[in-house]
Amino acid sequence: MIRCKRIYDPSERGDGYRVLVDRLWPRGLTKEEADYDVWIKDIAPSTDLRKWYDHRPEVWPEFQQRYRQELKRPEAAAELEKLRDIAAKRPVTLLTATKDVAESHAAVLKAVLGHH
Repeated sequence: MIRCKRIYDPSERGDGYRVLVDRLWPRGLTKEEADYDVWIKDIAPSTDLRKWYDHRPEVWPEFQQRYRQELKRPEAAAELEKLRDIAAKRPVTLLTATKDVAESHAAVLKAVLGHH
């Protein structure tokens, strides 16, 4: 099971392995306050793509396509494989600071991880 949630939300017993998937550290949160198991920057969208998207709903479909292409880079693909292996054994929660989790890179990651 893979799910997405905001890193600012409280952790829950069913979260399993908690993975921060943002390239930048979440604003206003110290590393001591953040409840996560690993921070994987290599699967976050590139800085250019993140800035281009800027959470504009009208470009959401194109953002998904561009981000899926970025996930084919060797470093991202290797991290995806590791996460797939972990998700096969226990729940994984993808964490992001994004306000709209449903239209975020975390949602795209969840979809990609759910399909081989």
